[in-house]
Amino acid sequence: MREAFGRFLRRHLPRHGMLWAGLLLVGGISLASLAAPYVTPYDPLSLNVDAILTPPGPTHPLGTDALGRDVLSRLLYGGRVSLWVGFVAVGLSVSIGLALGLCAGYFGGLVDEVIMRGVDVMLCFPSFFLILAVIAFLNPSLINIMVVIGLTSWMGVARLVRAETLTLRGREFVLAAKVSGMRAPAILFFHILPNAAAPVLVSATLGVAGAILTESSLSFLGLGVQPPMPSWGNMLMEGKEVLEVAPWLSIFPGLAILLTVLGYNLIGESLRDILDPRLRQ
Repeated sequence: MREAFGRFLRRHLPRHGMLWAGLLLVGGISLASLAAPYVTPYDPLSLNVDAILTPPGPTHPLGTDALGRDVLSRLLYGGRVSLWVGFVAVGLSVSIGLALGLCAGYFGGLVDEVIMRGVDVMLCFPSFFLILAVIAFLNPSLINIMVVIGLTSWMGVARLVRAETLTLRGREFVLAAKVSGMRAPAILFFHILPNAAAPVLVSATLGVAGAILTESSLSFLGLGVQPPMPSWGNMLMEGKEVLEVAPWLSIFPGLAILLTVLGYNLIGESLRDILDPRLRQ
């Protein structure tokens, strides 16, 4: 099996330059964020009144903000926040969507009806405005943002997994497992889930990009990560106040969001092309 997987990678991966471009973007930004203390000597929360709105230069490669804080250090530490939100929110949404989608597709009947009507109700509300409404009643903290994004973005995964489960539950290997006396949880976990994992992986990869955009939008509106903790969204919000005199305060966080979201989208689209046998040439 390991050799077959290796042959599959050697056959398909070299043909997908977009995948490598996405991995390079995401990997570079992630590694730089994780290695922030070694990349820049500045504390992202340290104020310096002698270096207010300093343009990019040798001392501060990306300049400083209106409080004299180094933009590069804030960008890297803000990347940690944005990536953390993306992974935790998507992990929560995928977990919920997997559980509900597997149950709806496998058991059918009343279970399927109840779960899918719940999905329909959730889809009636625009997700971003639903998040805004929930955040309005909660304190806008990092944990609340991750949980709210995860709890409002599982519907697509649930519908996708349900559709895959419906096509798999009548297959011979599933029927054989039933005849052998295997219980439903074991069938779902050992037989159906591995065969439904490919589209879920693609959906999760694209979901990380969506979660980062949502967090950045909330922080830009002042309902996300609160200052002085840096995030790309609140850096954009601070930069728009001095856009005419210090454009670098908006350019660099905007580029970070653009490149990160682009990277995850490239990875997701490439994985879809690789893992979907109908798209293989």
